Amino acid sequence: MFNEKSLEIINEIENECESIFSKFEEICLYNQAKILKAFRDAELQLTDMASSTGYGNEDVAKGKLAKIYASAFGAETGIVSPLISSGTHALTIALFGVLRPDDTMLSITGKPYDTLINVIFGEGIGSLKDFKINYEDCELVDNDFDSETVINKVIKIKPKIVYIQRSRGYTTRNSLSIEKIEKVINEIRKVDKDVIIMVDNCYGEFVEKREPCDVGADVMIGSLIKNAGGGIAPTGAYIVGKEKVIEQISSRFIAPSIAFEVGSYAGSYVPFFQGSFLAPHTVLNALKGNYLFGKVLERYGIKSFPKIDEMPYDIVRSIEFGTEDNLVKFCEIVQKFSPVDSMAVPMPWDMPGYQDKVVMAAGSFIQGSSIELSADGPIREPYMCYMQGGLTYEHVKVVAIEYIKMMENLY
Repeated sequence: MFNEKSLEIINEIENECESIFSKFEEICLYNQAKILKAFRDAELQLTDMASSTGYGNEDVAKGKLAKIYASAFGAETGIVSPLISSGTHALTIALFGVLRPDDTMLSITGKPYDTLINVIFGEGIGSLKDFKINYEDCELVDNDFDSETVINKVIKIKPKIVYIQRSRGYTTRNSLSIEKIEKVINEIRKVDKDVIIMVDNCYGEFVEKREPCDVGADVMIGSLIKNAGGGIAPTGAYIVGKEKVIEQISSRFIAPSIAFEVGSYAGSYVPFFQGSFLAPHTVLNALKGNYLFGKVLERYGIKSFPKIDEMPYDIVRSIEFGTEDNLVKFCEIVQKFSPVDSMAVPMPWDMPGYQDKVVMAAGSFIQGSSIELSADGPIREPYMCYMQGGLTYEHVKVVAIEYIKMMENLY
């Protein structure tokens, strides 16, 4: 099935990864114990995972899910729901739940991910701008917070929310470590104890031993079809944090008069619980595959980030291909060796919510799931591809072998 030369190369590269793999496995063990404790503390029973209909007043599952996620992520309480369609939806709910007219949102990681641009700046579509909510930002400097600028802006504009995007989005920067997030939170708290610090934690769950709420964030948000759902949750997102903040957000999620008291789900809740239980190990697979691919790309002189001598702080590898053709060809390989829709050919298209055409390889069991092996990128210079996920390490390894075969012209 495999070419002998490509197998020889991948095995050689894999042997070079042993040290970093052992670090990933240590983190996974810690996080598995942490989430197991969350399950035990919640005293989950089989009957707790039953579906519900109508108003969902007797829906035990949503409460238990929230308790487990809050506990695992160092938060007081939370909202975890299949009724939230995506990470962007969850972020929108949280922003509108907290911000009021004339409030200011300060992003200290530059402009947020593409799909939030219209949420913030859109004209006549119910955006933050339409509701007279102000926005300011400051850029990172050398992949770190510009602390002096951040503190000066916090003092000057007195924002209601300080917003942090942990992952890189469609930029070339690295994702942010919990250590860096902790440091800037501590600095902000010295000048403003009341500002709400909100972290978009997408792609970052279980990559380290600590999460943003463990180091002082008031609220953190992520998608269940990324890390937190373990590749099994079919939809949904989470919002966890301080109780007083989550209460505000829950009123926006459903309605001010009933908050999170209603909301049913007629499907099975089992994938949501099981997915969160498996999430640390699924993230381990993605991290190992991601690092292996980084080593493969390095062999052929292709720039990718994070660099091989750096620890990753999310499950995304950004790859600089330089041309549209090379970007599209890479996505074609990932799609071809996907378990679903392997016959499809990725082509750039106008994807809703994005500023440029996007090419996407997403042969996943759950549509758009980026904890499953996928690759995508905007059609703009420098033609970066963002590879993420991998339910199994072996799947990523198979694609890496095929890429080696192409690069070595071993057909």
